[in-house]
Amino acid sequence: MAITDKIYLKNHRQIVSQLDTNIPKRVFSGATLEILYSGEGLAKVDDATRDRLLDFAQDFLDCENSDDIYTGYPERKFIEYLLELRAQGLGPDAIVDVMSDEYMVYAYPGDMLSFLDNSVRTLESVEALADVEGDSEMQDAARRAKKDLVGPR
Repeated sequence: MAITDKIYLKNHRQIVSQLDTNIPKRVFSGATLEILYSGEGLAKVDDATRDRLLDFAQDFLDCENSDDIYTGYPERKFIEYLLELRAQGLGPDAIVDVMSDEYMVYAYPGDMLSFLDNSVRTLESVEALADVEGDSEMQDAARRAKKDLVGPR
């Protein structure tokens, strides 16, 4: 299961109450994206919630082609965001705190740790395959990316 399947709306009950309709708790659920980020959905929530939802929409849902919202574009952008936070030296708990503050979404720190660990393992595989293929440029890029994720020891 991808980390984006484990990203949830903070204050879900409050948002559902304001919308007067039920939506999934998962942020990247198609129904959640459709209802929350429509003009009608945004108009029903309080100002503080609307501001954070708009920030989320601007940063992750602003696609050149509107159909890209349903092709994994928002999920890829969000994963890049998480990896950038880790590259800045933040641990799983701090990453969850930052995304919660910035976008009113959360994940469990254990899920974040698993995601980061899987990312390191994936980069190790890329590095090994690049070595086998003799692609030193890709091998170096994977090694640098892995070093950014692991951080100082």
